[in-house]
Amino acid sequence: MIVKVVIPALNEEASIGLVLDALPRADFEGVFVVDNGSTDATAEVARAHGATVVSEPARGYGAACLAGIAAVGECDVVAFIDADYSDSPEEMTLVLEPLRRDDADLVIGTRMVRGDSRRALLPQARFGNRLAAFLLRVLYRGRATDLGPFRAIRREALARLEMDDRDFGWTVQMQARAFRLGLRVVEVPVSYRERVGVSKITGTVSGTFKAGFKILWTLARELR
Repeated sequence: MIVKVVIPALNEEASIGLVLDALPRADFEGVFVVDNGSTDATAEVARAHGATVVSEPARGYGAACLAGIAAVGECDVVAFIDADYSDSPEEMTLVLEPLRRDDADLVIGTRMVRGDSRRALLPQARFGNRLAAFLLRVLYRGRATDLGPFRAIRREALARLEMDDRDFGWTVQMQARAFRLGLRVVEVPVSYRERVGVSKITGTVSGTFKAGFKILWTLARELR
């Protein structure tokens, strides 16, 4: 199973090297760090730690993920992990395992099962995840506990989703479309810790509000 890893990154020079060094190299054949308009040395650090750097100056988490997908080339699975070292890159093996067993098309690393991981999330993030997961279950009849960014998906399944969100709605759009199409979605409990630096989304009031609104809007829009 050929796996390529996409890591969206915006001003993560302090953490991107930690993420890249901790990824279990036996699990993948290429890692692509998408520099989403950083003003620090994120790109230079990523290259120094063996990553292919893709430039996407148009800001947005979804925009960075789309740029990474376009760059990875041929593969069976695309995996995603954040650049802030809040997830444990060593657990990539756990996230990929259901795909290796052919038990899933999309695997979500959930931070809401383990008590220590759940407590490491900011209160607003815990609330937002619970609300979004509830709506995914009610509106899309899909089992969900989290919108975790640590995830992996079969390339053919990803193509079927026709992803197009370019910012805060990326993760929930992927799950909503996967449930709507009847894909096999599996959650795997993963570790989570306080990130290096300040979150661009839940670390500010405006970011939290914008992300929350976009997630709810995306869930409503995808009901078609």
